[in-house]
Amino acid sequence: MNEYLTLFKTFFKIGMFTLGGGYAMIPLIEAEVVDKHKWISKEEFLDLIAIAQSCPGVFAINISTFIGYKLRKTPGAISCALGTALPSFLIILLIAMFFHQFQDNPIVASIFRGIRPAVVALIAVPTFNLARSARLTWATSWIPIVGALAIWALGVSPIYIILVAGIGGYIYGNLIKPTE
Repeated sequence: MNEYLTLFKTFFKIGMFTLGGGYAMIPLIEAEVVDKHKWISKEEFLDLIAIAQSCPGVFAINISTFIGYKLRKTPGAISCALGTALPSFLIILLIAMFFHQFQDNPIVASIFRGIRPAVVALIAVPTFNLARSARLTWATSWIPIVGALAIWALGVSPIYIILVAGIGGYIYGNLIKPTE
């Protein structure tokens, strides 16, 4: 029972102190799960991120569920998912209860305008760290760039990008450059 409480508290803390959504949680989750507790390796973490991004649903819930399941099966997945979701639920509940009192406040509007660039940075840093962990080189960096541009500029569905990248990786890894 104690290990489930530890999982819940760890992910509750991550959920409580992360602004900017699931992707901004990546460095905190990595610091807790990989570095501090050493529950999984960096390579396993990177694989779980890829799986969580590929699945439908909220990224933060997906990654916490996968980590919890890997550690303690279904009860671990439930503990981690609840720990991740509960802080956001409580904060949104409080905001909804009091939003009408401060929605037109110019100070609050200024605070939100200031937070936006910080959220972009919170998402950019894990992106660069993931690129480093995935061992992207200058020769392979075109793949995520083209994928991002196709999604942003051409409106290509991310599902197609994932499918094409998976098929391309399979073809490259198994047919073009066989492992030694």
